Amino acid sequence: MAGRLRLTAQALSIALVAGLLGLLVWKIATDEKSPVPQAMKAGKTVPAPGFSFERLDRDGRLSLESLRGKVVVINFWASWCGPCKEEAPALEAAWRRHRNRGVVVVGVDVEDVASDARRFARENGLTYPLVHDGAGKTIERYGLTGLPETFFVRRDGKIVPKQVAGRIDEEELEEGIRLALST
Repeated sequence: MAGRLRLTAQALSIALVAGLLGLLVWKIATDEKSPVPQAMKAGKTVPAPGFSFERLDRDGRLSLESLRGKVVVINFWASWCGPCKEEAPALEAAWRRHRNRGVVVVGVDVEDVASDARRFARENGLTYPLVHDGAGKTIERYGLTGLPETFFVRRDGKIVPKQVAGRIDEEELEEGIRLALST
């Protein structure tokens, strides 16, 4: 009797897991996907998904819309991300070098604790605008595959077909900024 009960419980457990897996597959298949990754692969521009978040570097909010007319380097990062720390000096240097040309580097801290992000910014001497997306609302809208990830937005609000998934270096930053400035 105990063996039959155990077998029934195992069968129910397997059925439950299979049902949950099916639900997950259905959710992934029916979710509206971000147009950003497809546009990048096709070498096309697409409007940058908007956002408005609390700032980490000072009081207030910052929206992407408020930066229209400027070239924007959007870098998605988190304080717990090792490659994010490695690329921070290059992003800071690009900000200092290009801000007088109408280029703004914006760091979007995702799925992180705000106090940890502020400490990360202090320890790495970051002076460019930083916002906090603790819930990770921008992850799906930009089609992020991981952290860090960087996008370049033209003055008209469209993303250029240059995206860097993973740690960005100075050469990649300069190329993305050049592309965004040239259009």
